[in-house]
Amino acid sequence: MPYRYLEEIATADVAFEAWGASLEEMFAAAADALANVMVADLSSITTVHRVPMDLEHEAVDLLLFDFLQELVFLKDARRLLLRVPNPSISRAGEALILHAVAEGEEIDPQRHDLLVDVKAVTLHRFEVVQRDAAWYATVILDI
Repeated sequence: MPYRYLEEIATADVAFEAWGASLEEMFAAAADALANVMVADLSSITTVHRVPMDLEHEAVDLLLFDFLQELVFLKDARRLLLRVPNPSISRAGEALILHAVAEGEEIDPQRHDLLVDVKAVTLHRFEVVQRDAAWYATVILDI
């Protein structure tokens, strides 16, 4: 599990740190951490729907922010619990471009052990850094 929850950062919200050897691994870990806040068992999310995602930003931290916000939007607008196993990030000039296919299914309280509802990703203490050979993100979710 390339993420951990940070109880000392936020008492009324949920904070986590996600990491990976590449930006793509860190983005996938952050998506799983987000989903795992809402559902206890990630393996209970099966692939019924595939949702293409194409996002662009010049700053890596804001690209991650937009990515996570899009997952929250899809949960709210289409009632989808989604995982993103293989995101791809490339550079085009100054911009970073994320291509991904989010995979998942509609929320089913009979099958999914639901925990809390994530309302939004916050910018409070939001950070993406590269240390040594790995990428790390610190994220606080408004629940």
